[in-house]
Formats: sequence, C-alpha cells, structure tokens
Amino acid sequence: MPLIGNEEVNAVTRVLKSGILTGRLGSGPMAKQFEDSFAKFAQAKHAIAVNSGTAALHMSLWAKSIKRGDEVVLPSFTFIATAEAVALVGAKPVFVDIKPNTYNIDPEKIEPAITSKTRAIMPVDLYGLPAEMDKIREIADKHGLLVVEDAAQAHGASYRGKPPGNFADVACWSLYASKNMTTSEGGMLTTNDDESVEKLRLVQ
Repeated sequence: MPLIGNEEVNAVTRVLKSGILTGRLGSGPMAKQFEDSFAKFAQAKHAIAVNSGTAALHMSLWAKSIKRGDEVVLPSFTFIATAEAVALVGAKPVFVDIKPNTYNIDPEKIEPAITSKTRAIMPVDLYGLPAEMDKIREIADKHGLLVVEDAAQAHGASYRGKPPGNFADVACWSLYASKNMTTSEGGMLTTNDDESVEKLRLVQ
C-alpha cells in the first residue's frame, strides 16, 4: 500500500489552489513536471503520462503499428490488461508458460511460440520482480520483434543495475491506487524512441 503523507496532500492542494487543472493540450504544468521526473527515475529519454496502465499498453502497441493478424507473445500468468491491450489493437495474444520460481515469462518458452505472424513480445514484471529482460531482448533482436515491457508493478525495481524499460522498446507503468507509486489513477509510458513519442503525444 502506498504511503500518503503531508507532502502528497500539499502537492494536490497546490494544484487545486492554482486553478490550472489542465493545459491547452490536456496536460497541466504539474503533469509535465511529473513526466520529466519519471523519465529521470526510469533512466529514459521520454515519459508520457496517460490515464491508466492499460492505456499505456494499448497505445504502445498502436504506436508501433501492431494490428489485426499480428501475434504478440506474453506470459500465461498476468493481469488481464496485458492480453486485453493486444486484443484492443486486433492482434492475437499468444500465451507461453512462466517460471515457477519467479512467476515471470520463461525465456526458453518464447522462441518456440514465435511464428511468421509474431510482431512483439510483452514480458511482465510481476509483483515488482523484473523478467529476464536481457534474454528476452536477445530473442527479440534475433527475430526482429518489438519488446513492450509491462512494468505496471515494478516502480523502483532494477534488472542488471538498470530500471525497467532499459531492455525494452517501450515500458508501461500503472499508477493505480493499489500500486507502490500512485496518482490514484493513471499510467506512464517510457521510451527512448523519438518517432514513437510523436505518435503517442497525438493520442495522449
């Protein structure tokens, strides 16, 4: 459960007292400040605030042109939003087994699931424990696949000394009330891809 103290209460109060709840493009100055801070936190070039972790997953696939007829490999044990985002763009979720000691996707099960229709791998950092992202990145590069990391529960985690997202093309985070970092509702995308950011800002 996240800790809500005077610092958080005062931050909300400052926004309400300012009268600036949104900007011309739907993002107020505090949201922009949060994006900049989150990008540094995640060691990413860009961070884009959205309304939910599910939206972050959906937008990431859309921005990378994943569409009907494509396949996305993901773990069989995850929150429904991971597969839901794949279905929202019309693609087919392809489930592979997890490792029983981590509950994360088993990299050894990914490659046998790849077909000519596979376009992306969507690993999940379940319960804050990062997936084996270096191995997943190696498989993705070998087959020319996109990696969208579902880091919804992994704020503050690290893998090989780096925050979630550093081995992925895009990382997606949830800021829902039950997460260890929360804005009550909301989500975030982080990426180093300038081209994707231009598309994502259009639907932010």
